[in-house]
Amino acid sequence: MLQSSVTPHPERDRLMTRTRRIASRLRDLRSAAGTLPDAVVLLDHSQHVRWFNHAAEELLGLKRPRDRGRLMSDLLRHTELAPWWIDGAREPLNDVTAPGHPNRHVTATLLPFGSRQRLLLARDTSHLTRLEQIRRDFVANVSHELRTPLTVIHGYLELLDPEDVPELAPVLDEMRAQSKRMGQIVEDLLTLSRLETQDHVADEHVQMVPLLASLRKEAEALSQGRHTVTLDVVAPIDLLGSPKDLHSAFSNLVSNAVRYTPTGGRIAIRWAPSESDGATFSVQDSGFGIPAAHIARLTERFYRVSSSRSRDSGGTGLGLSIVKHVLNLHQARLAIESEPGKGSTFACVFGPDRLLRGTQAAEAAAAGVPY
Repeated sequence: MLQSSVTPHPERDRLMTRTRRIASRLRDLRSAAGTLPDAVVLLDHSQHVRWFNHAAEELLGLKRPRDRGRLMSDLLRHTELAPWWIDGAREPLNDVTAPGHPNRHVTATLLPFGSRQRLLLARDTSHLTRLEQIRRDFVANVSHELRTPLTVIHGYLELLDPEDVPELAPVLDEMRAQSKRMGQIVEDLLTLSRLETQDHVADEHVQMVPLLASLRKEAEALSQGRHTVTLDVVAPIDLLGSPKDLHSAFSNLVSNAVRYTPTGGRIAIRWAPSESDGATFSVQDSGFGIPAAHIARLTERFYRVSSSRSRDSGGTGLGLSIVKHVLNLHQARLAIESEPGKGSTFACVFGPDRLLRGTQAAEAAAAGVPY
């Protein structure tokens, strides 16, 4: 009987089986990633393209095999993603035009992967952009249509004298109050619609000292002596931007502080330099305070921490949304610190590009830059 000349190697056979299994799984993973609707681009430690899926060709304009091994910065050079990439892509980028597709919008995120590698992800948000535009148009159109009938109703209510019908006096007062509140909601919605359609503001000289003095007078008038209102101007720094919109944003913060601070409380308005050569407008109160779970949602439309308290104070639920949009147009941000029972601080933080200091402010004023 003949003996087989092949000597069995169990360890080698197990290694080959394992290698084939790993290779099969890698093919499955690559195939799955290739069919994802989101663009996926794998970059090496020097940001050269190692691999990308079919969606990356569609959304980012990459072509295989031409773009394999190329620097990602070169591929994004003439796109709306270029400034974000050059700046380090530290935060997700939202709602930008897809490279080579003017009618499509994407969001982009850069994630660390493996050993000094990066994963670039891009998602098509065109349908969300269209839905958002439909919502904006609807809100703007409805608000505009409501303005006239509300004005007529409010006008007729003003003509009615409660003394002529004393038994209806409480009803008429409530109708006037609700008509005025509805009118303010409509005006705030129209303001929001205008801000949402803007992509920049004019660089006008905003003189902060008179603006801050005006805000203090507004706070004292709204408070009617129920609160202690202080103003602290640490440095004579002015701003570049829209005086009307900045006044609206600051006024919203001041009026909120008055509304949500009990009688006898303190409200401090402050304008001071901040980190990184910026400046901060802040309003600090000794009011009810806000639980931490609510802070992230405060700038949403109509979001209320307490519905009953907001209605009693006369707020529309749109003020902080207006503040957020105004600050976005001025490349600024809203910072909120609060603790229940101890009060809140709302701060508008401006970068150095929006500031006019010393001689700059004087030169702008002398040149007649409008205020």
